[in-house]
Amino acid sequence: MISVSAMADDAADSNNARRRQWAKEMQQAKIEFMTKQLELTDEQKEKFVTVYTAMDNELGKLRYETDRLRHSIKGKKQVTDLEYEKAAEAMFEFKAKEADIELKYLPKFKEVLTPKQLFKFKGAEMKWMRQLMKHRKKK
Repeated sequence: MISVSAMADDAADSNNARRRQWAKEMQQAKIEFMTKQLELTDEQKEKFVTVYTAMDNELGKLRYETDRLRHSIKGKKQVTDLEYEKAAEAMFEFKAKEADIELKYLPKFKEVLTPKQLFKFKGAEMKWMRQLMKHRKKK
């Protein structure tokens, strides 16, 4: 019984490590994509990576917490109305919190990007997402 539990823990650790590695690779690929789309100079890229990574990590934490709450409800047989309410509130508040985080980083992006690059920024993010979805459909 103990060895089965240990094997399950090892498998979970391995899955978590693979998931973290995949997330790191995706973040790097996204940064490279954004760099090309925005036509950043080498100097801009260095500063952009710092700001973008910080924002992306903060957004990732928000997504994780919201998803964790939502999934905790799905996995339960008995869910109280209060638990449903709290999960629903978190899901409704997600976009506002996401916008708050992005707006917090706007002044920092203004220090790095030209007005034209700043204008192209959100479009480049949407293009990245479309490419990911297109790639996912092929699999």
